[in-house]
Formats: sequence, C-alpha cells, structure tokens
Amino acid sequence: MLNSREEHPVRTAELRARAAAESVGSRFGHRLWGLPGTHLGAVRFPAGRGASPWHYWWQAHYLDALLDATLRESNERASEKQAVTARRLLRSIYLRNGLRWTNSYYDDMAWLALAADRLRQLGRGGGQPGSPLERALRSAHTPELGGGLYWNTDRDFKNTPATGPAALLFARRGDAVRAQELVDWLQDRLQDPATGLFQDGIRLAGGGERLIPTVYTYNQGPVLGALLELGGPDNLSSAESLIIAVDKQLTSHGVLRTHGGGDGGLFTGILARYLAVAAGTSTLPSDARRTAGALVTTAAETLWAGRTEPDRTQLPQGMSAQETTAQGTTARNGAGRRRSPAAGALEFPAGTGADAGTGGSELSTQLQAWMILEAAYRVAAGVGTEAETTG
Repeated sequence: MLNSREEHPVRTAELRARAAAESVGSRFGHRLWGLPGTHLGAVRFPAGRGASPWHYWWQAHYLDALLDATLRESNERASEKQAVTARRLLRSIYLRNGLRWTNSYYDDMAWLALAADRLRQLGRGGGQPGSPLERALRSAHTPELGGGLYWNTDRDFKNTPATGPAALLFARRGDAVRAQELVDWLQDRLQDPATGLFQDGIRLAGGGERLIPTVYTYNQGPVLGALLELGGPDNLSSAESLIIAVDKQLTSHGVLRTHGGGDGGLFTGILARYLAVAAGTSTLPSDARRTAGALVTTAAETLWAGRTEPDRTQLPQGMSAQETTAQGTTARNGAGRRRSPAAGALEFPAGTGADAGTGGSELSTQLQAWMILEAAYRVAAGVGTEAETTG
C-alpha cells in the first residue's frame, strides 16, 4: 500500500509520483483533433463544450513532467511509453500552435525551450524548437532598462517570468556569459533587498519605469536553477540565500504557499522542481540542501494527504484505485455499466495551504501536484539534476 509506514521512502515517493502521472494522463490526456500520434493535455476534466482555450505554457510544463516520469521509471518499457507520449506532445504543441514554435510571450517560449532541450539531451528525440525559440529569446534581451528580457512582443515590460527561465536555458546551452548577465540584471533590478526574493518586473510607462513588486513562488524557481547551473562561489552563495528566503517568506506553517487555480495553479510546482535540483547539488552547503529538500517533501506530503480517491466500492474487486489508473482498464461495476480509465484517477487539492482554492479539475493544479510529487521522488532518490537517470 502507498501509505504503509514500512514502505521504503524512495519506493513510496516513486509510487506516489507514478500514481499522479497516471491520474493526469488518464483524465486530461487526449488526441489533438482525434489525430493518431498526437497528444495534448485538456484544460479541464471533464472537458466543457466548445473550443478549449489554448495554454501553450501549461503544455510545456506537461512535457517537463512527462520527462520526469521517463527518468523515474526504471523499467525500460514504462520509460519509453512516457517518452513516446512526450514526443507526441511536443509535436502536438507545434500543430496546435499553428505550425510554429513561437508565440507572443517570451516566458512561454523559454519554458518550452527548456523542456524540449531536456528531451533532446535524453536522446529521446525532440529538440526541433531549439533554434527558433532561442533566436526569439535572444531578440528579447535588449539594453533597455539595463538588460533583462521582455515579457511579450509588446515590449513594454521586462520581468522575472521571462528572464529567469531564459537565463537557465542559456546556461544549459553553454552561453554562460549571457546567462550570467541575465542573472546579474535580476539581482540588481528585481531582487528585493529586504526579503531576498525576486519581484515580478519593471514596466515601461509614460517614458519612465514602474516596478511591479508582486512576489510569486514560481519566479524564484528558475532563478535558483540558473544560479545552480552557472555555479561558482558567488552564484552558489546567492542560491543558498534564496533558499533561505523562500523558507522564511514563502511558507505557511512550514509548507510552501500556493496561488490557487488557473495559471497560478502551476506556480509552486515550478519552484519545487528547482528546489529538488538544489537538494541534490553537492556543491551547496548541507543545511541549504536539507532545507530545499524538506520544502519539497513537506509540500508533497501535504498534497498527498489531501488527495481524493474514487469510490472504492465502484472499483473491480481486489483492485486499488492506483492499479485501475495504472492499467488504464475499462472496468465494470456491479450494475454492469462500463467505466472510463479516468474513473480510477486521483484528485489532488489545488494547493498546499489556506489559499488552496477549489479548482481541482484544472490541468494546472493537477499538473502542479504531479510536479511536486516527482520532485519529492528526486529528493528521496538523491537525484542531483533533471537530466540524471535513476539507474
């Protein structure tokens, strides 16, 4: 059983992450326009009538989560199944986005570029978006406001959501000079000296500048990732300080804060991803690593404790909800009615605290729970980076 106190912690974390992956896939995963060889995540479950809104950046994080699952699965067949879905998702993003990789938002493009680059590095295919997305991101890095990236093609707002993941991408792609310039700009212009956290952005208005001081959990994540990727004493010291600031400022009763549903439903999942990377970074001080890991595992425990499972009386005799989801069965209940594979899926709360909200049927919130549970697995297994396999 997943809740057994005797279960090895790595095995427990693995089973929970797998259950979340299967739950999201069974409820939200679908073919694009019914086309074979395609896959996208529906915005809601059950889907409403009419056209579904297009959330490009949600799909980018869905791709990242599929890659987490690909790495987590020690069984080659199960791992390749996740990789196939990831490749189909990347292809479908291109199709759904009008046969192009770019859109109007540089933060969206940075997220997709990061996920596609991971797919390429894993040798599982993909990587096609790399050149057009990198070109677009470089074009948004201009001298106005002293540096940083514009948020979108209106070019009137430079912010952390675009600059942070772009810095991480450039660091991973070997352009350390550009990555460091972006990190330095964030620290100079958007890091609040009072809290140590990164504020949202700077808007160009009426020929002047206007600071948008809002603090979101997800803005801290990619900056942390970029600092760790770049390395060196100064960056690692900054990463340690950022972890401490997150622990002090962005928790409630020791649990990471969340931002409800909609786009905010993904925010804390993004932060957890990079806290897990920090927990496995051997060049960080041990206290910082432990703090980062504890933030992830506490969030994961809270989400798992708050999950809702299907009515077990409706499941086939002797089969758990997780087994139903894992096998993708179409079971029969006592009345002989057929059930869809999604009937065995778990439902996770929209967040980890008082601000959790009630949007549990949105892809963003369920994807966030999956991301946090995958991050908790990496912490338990001692996996240092997103690209490492589990052996």
